[in-house]
Amino acid sequence: MTIRPTEVPARATARPAGVFRRAWIHRADYLYVLPAIVVMLIVIAYPVYYTIELSFYNTPPSLQLRDKIFVGFDNYAIILGSDVFWQVTLNTFIWTIVSTGCAYILGLGCALCLHRAFPGRAVMRAILIIPWVISAVAAAYIWKWIYHSNFGVIGALLVELGFAGRPPNFIDSVNSVLPSLIVVNVWREFPFAMIMLAAGLQTVPDQLLRAAKVDGAGAWHSFWHVTFPHLRGVSIATILLLAVANFNSFIVTWIMTGGGPANASHIWITHIYEIAFGRQRWGIAAAYSVILFLIVMSLGYFYVRGLGGAEKEGGAS
Repeated sequence: MTIRPTEVPARATARPAGVFRRAWIHRADYLYVLPAIVVMLIVIAYPVYYTIELSFYNTPPSLQLRDKIFVGFDNYAIILGSDVFWQVTLNTFIWTIVSTGCAYILGLGCALCLHRAFPGRAVMRAILIIPWVISAVAAAYIWKWIYHSNFGVIGALLVELGFAGRPPNFIDSVNSVLPSLIVVNVWREFPFAMIMLAAGLQTVPDQLLRAAKVDGAGAWHSFWHVTFPHLRGVSIATILLLAVANFNSFIVTWIMTGGGPANASHIWITHIYEIAFGRQRWGIAAAYSVILFLIVMSLGYFYVRGLGGAEKEGGAS
């Protein structure tokens, strides 16, 4: 059956009418979610809009915020042309990639160990969760004293055991401050990866593991060819969640070092905070925030894609 040319516009014009008609039919449903939509617009949409608008203005400390000067994309040009920006960017990527990878690997190892039954497993599980459940502020202050060059526990032990002549400067040295902070961050985050991956291990069919054992597969081959493929979905979700959290990690780095020494431990979020509340350059801080927002949104896109792929694999299996 052929379609007449006159029928196409009629169908095209019928679609909007159908959408509005369905919206009118379900108008009571929209009224139920209207308060949540209004709250989201006030709490999320307006701050995002205002930050994007503010990124196009110059706000020197000598002026009031309402007297801001429109400068277009000059704030973005200043940021991208700054050597500090590229240093902080490198710190951020090292911080995010190393922290995420180490936390995932350590969490996977702990999840595999706790997946087997042994005496005291519940106690061990509770001990390993402690770094994740305690306050990040308290953990940062504790590790700050542990790393202290004069009164720190680690430095005193190294001197006592003869590994060092004097306590090392963990967070007071440009070369060691970022690795020291990454150790603290991994210590705090690996329990989250452990919990996520331990839940994923529950979905691995025992029949496949027994069949692999009967076929003569060793522990490594059983893990790599049977267990790990079933962890693909939860692994993608865990890695992306850790990456987003590390991009926005603020408490550990700011409390322990404040971004120093010499910007060696500054990451994007702490640098934005310093520019905004330390130097009161709100326009440049807003432009910085927009760049960070776009990167985090791209990670969120891949996170949603990863969850969709995991759901398809789960439905197919």
